[in-house]
Amino acid sequence: MSQVRGQGPVIAALVGNVVVTVIKTAVAITSGSSAMFSEAVHSLADTLNQSLLLIGVRRSRKAPDEEFGYGYGFERFFWALISACGIFFVGAGITIYHGISTLLHPGEVHISIATFIVLAVSFVIELWTFRIASRELARAYPALSWWERLDHADPSTLAVCLEDGIAVIGIVIAAFAIFASYLTSNVMWDAGGSIAIGILLAVAAVVLIMKNRQYLIGRSIPENEREAILELLEHEPAIERVIDFKSTVLDIGVYRIKCEVEFNGSALLDEAYQQEYLREQFAEITGDYEEFKKFCVDYADRIPRLMGKKIDEIEATLREKFPHVRHIDIEIN
Repeated sequence: MSQVRGQGPVIAALVGNVVVTVIKTAVAITSGSSAMFSEAVHSLADTLNQSLLLIGVRRSRKAPDEEFGYGYGFERFFWALISACGIFFVGAGITIYHGISTLLHPGEVHISIATFIVLAVSFVIELWTFRIASRELARAYPALSWWERLDHADPSTLAVCLEDGIAVIGIVIAAFAIFASYLTSNVMWDAGGSIAIGILLAVAAVVLIMKNRQYLIGRSIPENEREAILELLEHEPAIERVIDFKSTVLDIGVYRIKCEVEFNGSALLDEAYQQEYLREQFAEITGDYEEFKKFCVDYADRIPRLMGKKIDEIEATLREKFPHVRHIDIEIN
């Protein structure tokens, strides 16, 4: 069975953050550093958040049932939204609060070589998990730029990218803040590092909240795929025009489209009755009203079935050319 998309980076980040949280907490307790405490809270929040992301990814794979006919894809976005709120309130909130508290009630910072060893180890682990998430994005969207990849990324992989990217920056900030406090004997540097890390977390949380909000309220499919689908429909001879095209992302790589179409009567007639056959029918019923009525009944019976068959063919073509489109509703206007 292939790995669920977005799951690999989340698992790697979860394992890495469990290790990092333990060692950062130990150093924060022994050193009394506000910046190191912020880093410990940051890693603890990341660990909890990535647990929520993993729950969402797993639950989104549940098969459709009678209660949820289109599946459970929104579970991914719901749990990712809860995770993003956790980053904002737990990660950013506690970190900024602790930094301000340190400014108001400064204490002594105890620094040892162990502090910087922990920061170095944490840096390597966070960089490793960040690289895994980055490679996942590059593999999924090889033709896009990095900004475009971030826009198209599934929320779980994006969360790992942002969290671990900020973690790497946060470690650098923490190391600078701790060292500056030690050199100047001024705890303001340490507190300022804590607040800076908290602000970075808040920014990441807002980005993730907005991203998941788009999916939960019904984000449309990417514009390039929408245009390609419309082009295919409009070039179908049996379709006169497409009306009221709508689309929704149900999960990462799972789309639903709905539209109304006006059929081209001439194209359907040509398909239902070949020219020679029509001539034969005309010759048989000329001047015979009863035969004409039979022809009309046959015509009225055949056209709806032909329209249904044609819609089935169009849907099969769409699924073949656009594998992400799993649910298609084409209605006749």
